[in-house]
Amino acid sequence: MIIIKTPPQIQGIRQSSKLAAVTLKYLSQFVKPGISTQKLNKLAHQFIVKHNAIPAPLNYGGFPKSICTSVNNVVCHGIPSEKAILKEGDIINLDITTILDGFYGDVSATFPVGQISASSQLLIDQTRQALNLAITAIKPGKYLNEVVGKVIEDFVTPQGFSPVRELGGHGVGLKFHEDPFVFHFNTSQNHLLLKPGMIFTVEPMINASLNWRVNIDPSDGWTVRTTDGALSCQFEHTILITDNGCEVLTKL
Repeated sequence: MIIIKTPPQIQGIRQSSKLAAVTLKYLSQFVKPGISTQKLNKLAHQFIVKHNAIPAPLNYGGFPKSICTSVNNVVCHGIPSEKAILKEGDIINLDITTILDGFYGDVSATFPVGQISASSQLLIDQTRQALNLAITAIKPGKYLNEVVGKVIEDFVTPQGFSPVRELGGHGVGLKFHEDPFVFHFNTSQNHLLLKPGMIFTVEPMINASLNWRVNIDPSDGWTVRTTDGALSCQFEHTILITDNGCEVLTKL
C-alpha cells in the first residue's frame, strides 16, 4: 500500500533527507586513494550520530555497517571493510540513509577516486544525467514507468549502458522501504499514477555494458556485482510528488 504523506510527515522526512544529503557531502571530501571503506563508514556513523540521528542500514536485515560503499563493479550494498582500500582510478558509490526523529531520508552518489578514465567519467556523468532527466519528467498525473523507467532506459541504452532490472528505488519516509518499488527500465509493473504526497527514491543503477544482470556474493549475502565485471554507477534522490511537479528532498 502506498502511503500518501501528511504535511507534518513530509516536514519530518524533509529534515531527515537534508541530513542524509549533508552527510553525503561531508563524507565526499574523504574519498581519496588510500582510505579504507571502513574509515568512510566510521566517519559517516560519527557524523550522523552527532546530529542526533541513526544510520538506517546498521543492523537492517542483518546488514553490519552504517553505510553502503560500492566500488567499481559492485552495483550496490557493498559492505565497508578495513581491507577495502580505495586506489587511484576507482569509482565508489556512497549510499546514506538517516533516521531523524523517526523519519527516513535516502541519498547516494558515485565519486571518482583520484584521476579516473574517460570511460569511467562518462558512466558517472550519464548516470547522473539519467536521474536528472527522470526528475524533470516527474509530475502528478503521470505514470511512474513513463517518467522514470522509460526516460532512464531510453537515455542510457543507446550509449551501450543498461539499467539494472532486479533492483530499484522504493517508497521511503515512515519506513526504510515502502511501496512502490521503482524500476529503472520501462515496465508495465510500474504503470502507477503519481499523486501529490507520494515519496519515493529514484536511484538508477547503470552498468557500463548492455548486460544488466547481477549476482549477490554468497559469502556475505549482500554485495551485488555485475555478472560480466563491468563497472556500475548509481545516483539517488528522495523525491516528493507535489501539486504541480516534484521536490527533491535530498538536494542541497
